Amino acid sequence: MFFAWELHNRESASVRHFSRLKNLYVFPVSWRSHTLSSFTHQSVKQLIHNTNMISLTDSQKIGMGLTGFGVFFLFFGMILFFDKALLAIGNILFVAGLSFVIGLERTFRFFFQRHKMKATGFFLGGVFVVLIGWPIVGVVLEVYGFFLLFRGFFPVAVGFIRRVPILGSLLNLPGISGLVDKVGESNTMV
Repeated sequence: MFFAWELHNRESASVRHFSRLKNLYVFPVSWRSHTLSSFTHQSVKQLIHNTNMISLTDSQKIGMGLTGFGVFFLFFGMILFFDKALLAIGNILFVAGLSFVIGLERTFRFFFQRHKMKATGFFLGGVFVVLIGWPIVGVVLEVYGFFLLFRGFFPVAVGFIRRVPILGSLLNLPGISGLVDKVGESNTMV
């Protein structure tokens, strides 16, 4: 991954760098089957520029880490019979990571839209209830608030999961299909 970034940002890319990239399986199989002599300096640069690499700022990288640790601590806190310390740490890390990933202003605008005030109240109220020491009640409030906040995203997620080979066939089973259709039909936008 480092070599892809290096090759993407350097003007004087060489075939030697590409050979290291080729061994890291950064490119599709059809590109790896070519010999190094068939790639010119310009074709290597075109291959790099045609790949869709997501560039993240440093604060977004920190936010991804904080959010990941937050989800881990939340999960681990629930596994350990709703340990309030782990749940509190997970909540703080999750909210802080979300604000690092999308920015403070966009986080504020997302949570405090007029039509999402009820959902925000339940979610942040659940975080507060966990912080004061009632973890089970707090997690129930958080889950309900999370569902209300992100219910506009559920149809997109259901549509994506239905295209995954094994999961899609599971979602089309007779008993599960009706429930998934009900969850997937939301008219509210995120």
